This record gives sequence, structure tokens and C-alpha cells, in this order.
Amino acid sequence: MPSCGWLLLALFVAALGNTIGVVAYKQTERNCSLSPPYLPSTAVNTTLQLKELQEQMLLLNISAYIIPGTDAHLSEYIAPRDARMAFMTGFTGSAGTAVVTQTKAALWTDSRYWVQAERQMDCNWELEKDVSISSIAEWLISEVPSGDEIGFDPFLFSLETHKDYSINLESSNRSLKSIPVNLVDQVWKNREPIPSDNLTRLPDRVIQRPWQKKVMQIRDQIRDNPYEPTALLLSALDETAWLFNLRGNDIPYNPFFYSYTLLTMDEIWLFLHTDRMTDELRVYLNASCNGSLCVQLKSYDTVRDHLKKYVAQPGVKVWIGTEYTNYALYEIITPEEKLMTSSYSPVLTTKAVKDDTEQRILRDAHVRDAVAVIQLLMWLEKAVPKGKETELTAADYVNKCRNKQKDSRGPSFETISASGPNAALAHYSPSEESSRRLTVDEMYLVDSGGQYLDGTTDITRTVHWGTPTAMQKEAFTRVLMGNIEISRTIFPSGTRGVNMEMLGRRALWEVGLNYGHGTGHGVGNYFGVHEWPVGFQGNNIPFRTGMFTSIEPGYYKENDFGIRIEDVAVIVPVHTKYGHNYLTFDTVSLVPYDRKLIDTSLLSSEQLHWLNKYYETIRRLVGPELDKQGLHEEKDWMLKHTESFMMSGSSASVCSSSLTIIALAVTLLHNIS
Repeated sequence: MPSCGWLLLALFVAALGNTIGVVAYKQTERNCSLSPPYLPSTAVNTTLQLKELQEQMLLLNISAYIIPGTDAHLSEYIAPRDARMAFMTGFTGSAGTAVVTQTKAALWTDSRYWVQAERQMDCNWELEKDVSISSIAEWLISEVPSGDEIGFDPFLFSLETHKDYSINLESSNRSLKSIPVNLVDQVWKNREPIPSDNLTRLPDRVIQRPWQKKVMQIRDQIRDNPYEPTALLLSALDETAWLFNLRGNDIPYNPFFYSYTLLTMDEIWLFLHTDRMTDELRVYLNASCNGSLCVQLKSYDTVRDHLKKYVAQPGVKVWIGTEYTNYALYEIITPEEKLMTSSYSPVLTTKAVKDDTEQRILRDAHVRDAVAVIQLLMWLEKAVPKGKETELTAADYVNKCRNKQKDSRGPSFETISASGPNAALAHYSPSEESSRRLTVDEMYLVDSGGQYLDGTTDITRTVHWGTPTAMQKEAFTRVLMGNIEISRTIFPSGTRGVNMEMLGRRALWEVGLNYGHGTGHGVGNYFGVHEWPVGFQGNNIPFRTGMFTSIEPGYYKENDFGIRIEDVAVIVPVHTKYGHNYLTFDTVSLVPYDRKLIDTSLLSSEQLHWLNKYYETIRRLVGPELDKQGLHEEKDWMLKHTESFMMSGSSASVCSSSLTIIALAVTLLHNIS
């Protein structure tokens, strides 16, 4: 073909490529600059709810209304009926704040969700690519006339959130107005009702402390506090669930129920939806008497009025944990002399230390959970080379494996099943649109967990079914080194996680790598998978014997691959040569790491020794469980992947058992000759 023909063809291909690009763009994201604006099929029409909300705002004479993406208990996970931000905007991401005025509407969210927001929101909404309250306040000052009020639901504001807004607005002649009746709820006609299923009590086999003993334990802390509080207010959902050994199903992935508790030295008030209490539970809680160990059941919606009446009495002082108490309850505890605060309530700090029974059963849950993850990894090893499996099918498979385990209560969070560039997004979860096919040419990361009647699990493994690059292998090994260094560390009791967090990063730092998320979090006993206040962050409490935490360093190369190795460990006492009261971590997650990704030449002898001991533990604890369940092929897979390591160049493939076989063979050949 003549040169001009090639030119015409090139121009045609370029034009076609551009057209395809535009079509792809139009299919996924809105374009509000067009006339009329282009909206993808995923965008939600929000015109009606915006109009009705603005009418409600006019009645209250407010010029703006703030809509956070949380619930009245400041929960990490919220129920669909509390997704007010999503109802108003169409955006379903887990982080964000919406603000509505009479003429504008805007959403603030972080970079993880910018594309999602452009796909889900219509052109009624501006997208502000920020999450800071200072950015929201700056926008409010520019849009709200001087002297006007900005409304908010105090049940959805933390104390810190209210303080930050107040500071940013204080010199602007614009003020916040607390409106305890949520305006979004007034216009949300098809909002889901409160769940109607009954609450349940934990069986005796998973309980060491009955609720009465827990109440007395907390009352001892109230009595011994030098600031002399007379009552303790519990607002976080896991606080009340733990205190009474009760569970519900109100929040996705979390066995919680809507509730508050007000505890004094003589009385117990439990605020919940009382129609969900069976006669058996009323007897269990001594709900028909008036003694100090009798639980008085009150309607959930009366907590604010009841607290106001209590505070009106002379000589009372209410203790609150500021991290989980909403502003609606805080603002009525006046004057200031009637308030006592700490970051966390004594229930949260007490719950963080598991008793002997809780430690035992949480370990047991991790053994059964390991079976499910081993089933997944063995299946993927066979299935992926056939080219038919996807991120979604892998996530479904591990959840099905868990559901077959004893006392399973479903997943503890949405499974992160990510391959190739998707794995570079630390909190990615697959959807029908985003799910990629798994191949032997890419790394795969699976972060999953289960809820069991005896515990909550959370584990991450990263694998490669083909030949990893040298960089992938080194990065994986250095992430593993960080996991091991924290896991084998010995430290004085009372050490804070933040003071040893860098151990998880040091091997990465040495070659200029890092990761952008936390290094670990607390884990519950059939509770939240992220259980505060345990972990490696600055606002976590010091480590003590009996606490459980995840250890999860990682590395993420943008648009290429992601690595995370996450285990749960319990803090246990350790004997040292000279000192006393020292602690270390005992890993309870029991799934082997991908051998082909480990470069043993980078590991120290101490790290290699720890790894071999860990694999011995997997064999000792998971092997019998696999036998018990008749999973003989899975046991063979586990034994193969937990063979002992030895230093052998850059490979972790040779084991002591293999050397024994080779030695015997050599001896036999020598004798024959």
C-alpha cells in the first residue's frame, strides 16, 4: 500500500480509537459540561430528594445542611437504613460528606472514590476532591450568607467533628444549628425499617463471664475512678453487645444491634427496640425487677430524654468515651461539672483483653478458618491455569468454604479479591464491572475473614501461580520480613503498638519502599473485624496479655501489583533471661505463605527459624482438623507448602525432609555399588 494509504489508515485507526475512548468514557462517567449533560446508567436521579430536603431546610430557616456518611453510633460499617449520604447523592462509597444549600449540592470524598462518584452521581452534585473539614467549611463560608445557620444532625456528629467545624466557622459569622430530627429521614419515603428479628444470647460454651459479672467489673472501675463519676454511658454498639453477651443482625458483617446503655452503681438502663426481646431474654436480663442487677428496658429513641432527666439530678456525673459518643448526647450533659471524659470507655478497654475462654475459642475459630483459606488456595492453584476464574468467583468460593465450617455466621467484611493492578488498591473489592480474570502471569491478593460463634477472623495472603519478577519476589520477601519482625519481637508490657510499628516497615524502607495503611488493628470475639482500641496507631492503647491484633505490612506498586501479608496474633507473656513482665506475639492465623515468592537469601537466621517454627505450628494444629473433616487432599497440599526452609541461594524450595530422602537415596546407591 502506498504511503498515503498508510497515513489514511493511521488517521482512521486514531479516530476510531478516540471514538472508542469517548464511548467508553460515556459508558462509565458523567459529563456535566455537555448540553444536555451525559449521565451513565449507573447515575442516580436525585432531583426529587434534593427539592424535598431544601423545602425542609426552608421551614427551619437554615441555609445549608450537612449529611455525614455515618450512623448514630459512629460505626465503621453502617446499615442500609443509615446510608443517608448515599440516598441523597447516589454515591455508595464508605467515606464522604454531603452538603446541601438552597442552590447547590456538593460531595467530599477521597481519591479512592473519585471515579465511583463520577459514575454514580447526577449533575445536581459537585464533586469536591478532598475530605478535610476545613475544605467543607471553606465551601460553606463561600456559599452561605453571613449571619445564617448551618444545620446538622447531632446524632451523626462526633465530638471531634463538631469541634473542627466550630473552629473553622467561628470567625465567619456563620453558626452550626443542632437539629436532633434528621431531615433526610423526613424525605426518605422508602427507608428500610428496623430489623424485626429477635436478638440472641451467646451460648454458655463460649462465655466465661456472665453479664452480671461484667457489670460488677465495670462498676468497680466506676467506683475506683478518682473523678467520681456516678454513671457510665455506652454508645458504641459493641459495648452493649459485649456487656450483656447479646448479638444482633442490624449492621452488615457485624453481629450488633441498635442500643445504648446507661449504667450506674444501682441501676441499669438498656435502650433498644424492645419488641425484639423475647420472654426468654427478658428473664435472662432480670427485666422484671428493680435491683442493681436488673436491666430496665427502655425504648431506643428515648435515650436522649432519659439522659437529660438523669443529668438534671443533683450530684451526678456521667462518664463517656469521646471516640464513640455522638454530639446529641454530649450536648445535653451540662453543666461541665456533670461530665467526665476519656478517649475510650472502660468497657472498650476491658473488652480488649480477652479472658481465658475467649482466647481459647478465638484460637479454635482460626484453626477452622485456616481450613477454608487452604481450600481456596488449593482450588485456585488448580483452576487458574484453566483461565476461567475471576476475582468474584474466588471471593465467592472462600465464603462458601467458610460457610461449611462449624459455627459459621458469614463473612466478617466484604472480601478483597484482587489481581494485578486491582491489588495495588489496598481496599479494592471486586464488582461485576471491575472483576478481572485470574491468570498465572499476575500476582493475586485475597484479604478475607469470617464471623464464627466463637470468634472473628481476618487473614491476607498474596500468591503468584506463574513466575514472579525479581522485584515482586523481593518486595514480597521484605513484606514478610516486616511481618516476622513484629511477630517475633519481645517487648515490655504496656508498650504501645505505635512504638514498634516501624519494625513492619524497616525491611521495605531499606530499599525505598513503603505502604500507606496501618500495620494492624484489634480483632473481636464474634464482634467487629476492626476492634478498637487495640492496634499499632497513635490513638491505640498499650499492649497487654490477652489482646488480639492483626499484623499486616504490605507494598503496592500502582497499576501493577499489590502485596499484603496479614495474620492475627495474640499477645502472650514470654520468659526472658533477666527481665520480668515481658510480652510477645503468638500468631493464630495458620495458612502458609507462597513459597515461590520468598527469597530466603534476604532472611536472617532468626527470621528463618521463626518461619520454620510457624510452619510446624500449622502442621500441628491444622493437620488434625483437616483429618477430622476428611480433607485429605487439602492436608497433602498443606504439608507440601509447610516443609521446612533452608538457606539455598535465592530459592525457598528445598526442605529438610527432602534432604533426608536424598541422603537415604545416596546411601542406598553407595551400598549397592
